[in-house]
Amino acid sequence: MASVFPFTAIVGQDEMKLALLIASVDPSVGGVLVFGDRGTGKSTAVRALAALLPPMRAVTGCPYGCEPSRVAGLCAACRSPGKTARGRRPAGEPPSALRPVPVVDLPLGATEDRVVGALDLERALADGVKAFEPGLLARANRGFLYIDEANLLEDHLVDLLLDVAASGENVVEREGLSIRHPARFVLVGSGNPEEGELRPQLLDRFGLSVEVKTPTDLPTRIEVIRRRDAFERDPEAFLAAWAREERRLRRRLEAARERLPSVSVPDGILEQAAALCLKAGTDGLRGELTLMRAARALASLDGDAEVTVAHLRRVAAPALRHRLRRNPLEDAGSAGRIERAIAEQLGA
Repeated sequence: MASVFPFTAIVGQDEMKLALLIASVDPSVGGVLVFGDRGTGKSTAVRALAALLPPMRAVTGCPYGCEPSRVAGLCAACRSPGKTARGRRPAGEPPSALRPVPVVDLPLGATEDRVVGALDLERALADGVKAFEPGLLARANRGFLYIDEANLLEDHLVDLLLDVAASGENVVEREGLSIRHPARFVLVGSGNPEEGELRPQLLDRFGLSVEVKTPTDLPTRIEVIRRRDAFERDPEAFLAAWAREERRLRRRLEAARERLPSVSVPDGILEQAAALCLKAGTDGLRGELTLMRAARALASLDGDAEVTVAHLRRVAAPALRHRLRRNPLEDAGSAGRIERAIAEQLGA
């Protein structure tokens, strides 16, 4: 297995790293969209975060990686007494094992069958049995689905992802098959805005939107080159040098996930979040929900028991900048508008 560049060794790009950490603490935030220049560490950060996360417990033999303790989220095979996805099992809780958190790439040229799954032709021809061959959505369940150049994704795949993202379930009905299976994942998209815009329907499904830029200061550029070169020359030594920082961040993430249900959101904070969305002119109510969830996840990550205005201020831009109505007369763009709204509503 190829070595993955450590998350804690990534230089700069603080907003992107924070957004990914928030989404991993609370997947209900809705994923992360990363727009910016090529070669700025977008895909590196996603893979590094997945490698950082502790392994997940999944039902043994289940192609969807069902969580054994979450009965309501089990697939049909795992719910059936005495059965797993691959055969018989004793009654009671299904046997489970630890497995890495999946990171699945969705290629731009992927067919619909490859994404959602299809008839297993090999078994159909060899045994005459109609069996389901899981697709990329099945592999991504409880992990990350990464779409590079998301703005270039074909429309029919966008529509498909919208349906699955809304329901958390993939439904396949074709060639006499009727399959439903869980498909809950953190959707991470990246792209270069110069190559085209994202469809508004898909854009709205991303909880957080961050912008990354090529570093312009000399020391930062030198440090990026130095670390990347050291990693490629001797991956084992580089990973060992950063192992302590990785363990520290892993413990912080685990603690944040456990603390999240107990973090409170005062009514005054909800009022501030709603007022900020009104002032910024966001579309719909998804902005308030995302803002509240992201601020709560950040508070948990910081070890705080209650969400404060400071948490709101730190997550407001990534939670709202992609939800503003277009204003052709606005020279500063969405970034300038959201910064002004934050300063006016939440203070500097």
